[in-house]
Amino acid sequence: MKYIVILGDGMADRPIEALGNETPLAYAKTPMMDELAAKGEIGMVHTVPDGMSPGSDTANLSVLGYNPRKYYSGRSPLEALSIGVPMKDTDIALRCNLVTLSEEEDRYEDRTMIDHSSSEISTEDAAVLLEAVRKELETDEFKFYVGTSYRHLLIWDKGEVVSLAQPHDILEQKITDKLPENKALYEMMKKSYDILVNHPINIERKKQGLHPANSCWFWGAGTKPSLSSFEEKTGKKGAMISAVDLLKGIAVGSSMKVITVDGANGGLHTNYEGKAQAAVDVLTDKGYDFVYVHLEAPDEMGHQGSVERKVQAIENLDARIIRPIVEGLRANGEDFRMVILPDHPTPICIRTHSSDSVPYLLYDSTKEQANTWKYNEAEAEKTDNFVAEGYTLIDHLFEV
Repeated sequence: MKYIVILGDGMADRPIEALGNETPLAYAKTPMMDELAAKGEIGMVHTVPDGMSPGSDTANLSVLGYNPRKYYSGRSPLEALSIGVPMKDTDIALRCNLVTLSEEEDRYEDRTMIDHSSSEISTEDAAVLLEAVRKELETDEFKFYVGTSYRHLLIWDKGEVVSLAQPHDILEQKITDKLPENKALYEMMKKSYDILVNHPINIERKKQGLHPANSCWFWGAGTKPSLSSFEEKTGKKGAMISAVDLLKGIAVGSSMKVITVDGANGGLHTNYEGKAQAAVDVLTDKGYDFVYVHLEAPDEMGHQGSVERKVQAIENLDARIIRPIVEGLRANGEDFRMVILPDHPTPICIRTHSSDSVPYLLYDSTKEQANTWKYNEAEAEKTDNFVAEGYTLIDHLFEV
């Protein structure tokens, strides 16, 4: 038996008037997910423990079977594992987003957060910009490391876990009261704007109609993580397929295999087919029992507030990842159990994460059922299936 989790990041939502008061998941054309739902089980699962922030960090730990209350030490330290940054016990890791701030104001403090991803800047462009920042601002106390796209890392030697605003939570808001209270972090963010605002890459981006990556933004502070081995915990040899450093870091920390797919970039135009083929290959040819396939695009489209593109991302997930994985495993004669779900909602109406429960779909190729439901939030809520502790869902997947 093979086991698969397919995670549509931020895929869940709330009813939208423009979609006839349906959610993007209900509105999207998802024949593969609906077929599996009719032959399987659907329900709701609460992935984010009450009182914890509804981030992809806590939620994905939960889906992988790690209780966030026990294992979570911050988002950025998990990303540090992915990048290969050796953290000391006294180090603090912080996410360093390359963001877009408004440029009309005279003072940095008066600017507005326009885009947390700088039009999903490429890793190549971001690396050049971060190098310009590093040359001016890096010290023995603060070290910069390149990640993926707009997502980068700052390691603070003998630092402290400080409260910092998440940039995707303050879109279209003034940053005046969202800036770090720590003077050193604040000064680096302010100086980064002066370094980046007129950088040739940003001048060219504006000519192309793209948002400039004109400031660093620090958030997600945390300490060195300590995860137990996924294989020792579950008895399953696991692999991770994701373009996002956070998920790769969770995999590294739990001793799972990280599979890199060329062209996978965490955006809407990622290499869907490459991810699907990699999942089939690792389960059929590499001797792995479990694969976790993560798609970032629905979450990014939710943050952008784009209903149309979020629907497109969900349809791409259905047609270009789920269908080829199912068909590939069937063609190879593999028995499999698959869970499909979001980690958390990213509702279009608020453009950030919420802690609402999310719908899950569990399909077993050896025990097909005969139901009439489709896979979406409303239908999942109608069932009596509810998993109150998200980290126990994986135990349900591994039941045979």
